[in-house]
Amino acid sequence: QVQLVESGGGLVQAGGSLTLSCLASEAHFSTYAMGWFRQAPGKERELVATISWNSDYRYYADSVKGRFTISRDNMKNTIYLQMNSLKPADTAVYYCNADRQSGVVVTDPYDDWGQGTQVTVSS
Repeated sequence: QVQLVESGGGLVQAGGSLTLSCLASEAHFSTYAMGWFRQAPGKERELVATISWNSDYRYYADSVKGRFTISRDNMKNTIYLQMNSLKPADTAVYYCNADRQSGVVVTDPYDDWGQGTQVTVSS
């Protein structure tokens, strides 16, 4: 089981930047793919970005490609999401999660989710 704590959200104007952090429990972190997801009000949770265990492979949803950067520090059991050029459409609660089996991409995340961190982008 992996335990996750997200932080770094806040209120920012359109065009601004934020960096999110996710601290994961040590037992699972370093050998599995990790990812960021988000859920806007009234919408289903969607995948934003994933990163392989060794950072060699990164995937981004089309909606954030070129604006967001996912990274990880296995020594600190932490992944990050650098968000630039934020848009009101990026407003959501952001969650991180790990894949149950894969070290490359997150396609089968754990059922248990953290509390997430709220990102609100004003126009």
